[in-house]
Amino acid sequence: MNGFMRVLGAALLFAFTVHAEEFTGRVVGVADGDTITVLAGVEPRRVRLAGIDAPEKGQPFGRRAKQAVSRLAAGRTVRVVVRGQDRYGRTLGEVRLPDGASLNERLVEEGWAWRYTRYSKDPRLAELEAAARRSRRGLWVDPGAVPPWEFRIANRR
Repeated sequence: MNGFMRVLGAALLFAFTVHAEEFTGRVVGVADGDTITVLAGVEPRRVRLAGIDAPEKGQPFGRRAKQAVSRLAAGRTVRVVVRGQDRYGRTLGEVRLPDGASLNERLVEEGWAWRYTRYSKDPRLAELEAAARRSRRGLWVDPGAVPPWEFRIANRR
């Protein structure tokens, strides 16, 4: 029986890994550069873009990051690949735009967000951030740009 339970557990883990939750909906709100609201059917869902961190509203480039998300996603139908839930109850997800591109990656590529190193080991995001830094795109025009996680700590005091 013990061997059966291990096989069953492994099969269930594989099934959940292979069939990650996804949903489709229209972007009806942009809170900031890394949080959107997606209307999935009749249910609005707050989605925190997984693996990235954009400047805060009161931080330099915060408004520009929000504008970039609006330009790329507002009013469009997107597919959200769920990666989990954050401590605030928001869905963590990778957002796929109508053309199939990743909104998360696009924001890093354009220089409007950092790869959130605490939560992401994605080499693609690391490459995109490095390229944006080298090209001085978006917030990288400021060589002293402060990561949002450091900005939040400094402003808690």
